[in-house]
Amino acid sequence: MTETKNNTTTGKTFEGVVVKSAMKDTATVSVERYVQHPKYKKYMKLSKKFLVHDPGNTAAVGEKVTIKETRPISKRKHFIIVKADK
Repeated sequence: MTETKNNTTTGKTFEGVVVKSAMKDTATVSVERYVQHPKYKKYMKLSKKFLVHDPGNTAAVGEKVTIKETRPISKRKHFIIVKADK
C-alpha cells in the first residue's frame, strides 16, 4: 500500500456485480477473474464473493459496482462501494 498526498492509503480495487443487498448497510458483490490454468493452459472464469459496506443500502441487485479495500469494518467486511454503474 502506498501513501498519497492526503494521507489515505490506496488498496485493491475490483469491479463486480451486486448479487445480494438484503442486509443493513451491507451488500454482497461477486467479482469474476479470467485466469489461465497452470498445467492445462486453458482459460477459466473464477468468481469470489465479497461483503461490501454500503451505507444507506444504495446498491440494487444486478448493478455493476467498483469496490475498494479499506480498514476492517467487521469480521468479513473489508471493502466499500466506490461507485455504482447503472
